[in-house]
Amino acid sequence: MAVLILKNISTEGPGTIGNFLKKEDIPFSIVELDSGETPPLLEKFDTLVVMGGPMGIYEMDKYPHIMIASRTIREAINRDMKVLGICLGSQMIAHCLGAEVYPGPEKEIGWYHIELTGEGLKDTLMRKLAIHPRVGDFWRKFKVFHWHGDFFDIPPGVVVLASSKLYKNQAFRYGDTVYGFQFHIEITKDMLLEWFRNSHEMHHVMGETEKIYEEYTGRAMNFYKAFFKRGDKP
Repeated sequence: MAVLILKNISTEGPGTIGNFLKKEDIPFSIVELDSGETPPLLEKFDTLVVMGGPMGIYEMDKYPHIMIASRTIREAINRDMKVLGICLGSQMIAHCLGAEVYPGPEKEIGWYHIELTGEGLKDTLMRKLAIHPRVGDFWRKFKVFHWHGDFFDIPPGVVVLASSKLYKNQAFRYGDTVYGFQFHIEITKDMLLEWFRNSHEMHHVMGETEKIYEEYTGRAMNFYKAFFKRGDKP
């Protein structure tokens, strides 16, 4: 089986997700939704990954590919596939599960802490993310990279796994196989350079990135190893 990756815009993803899948020789296909590509049938895939984007789920009239992706998400959930949504992808999952998505109090951009909830502490995959990859100790609170401004209500059946000061729904799980992250677990240095190319904050962000990047990618890889494990549910 293989992984299907839906991109909502060319500059977002799959980043370190793609790096991990290549290293582990796990086959994957990428669909560029904003370029007019349409998702293939899901029969040949056991995992769906939905990346981020600057648009909102409430802008389907301007970005019809969001509606196309939402249909694929619903089908994947109904098929009991493994599903991972990043940023906009997590908001799309929440929408598909019946939640309202709307602009949040303010944008959260940069390296900021998330903290695991009680449910997050019990979740096997979140524990993989929380363990420091070099030291090996467990951190309930650690920094991740944020770039989002939308918020959503908690859909029925969803368990909140992590929160931040501004956004309480930073990570969630639905059932045993569906995960949503508001933060960008997949980020690479090249992606950040692209995103901040014309920003006065570039030097600050990249300086902080240099300090945390090795640790952060290590956390991400530990999560990927558990989530993408072949033939197994997470």
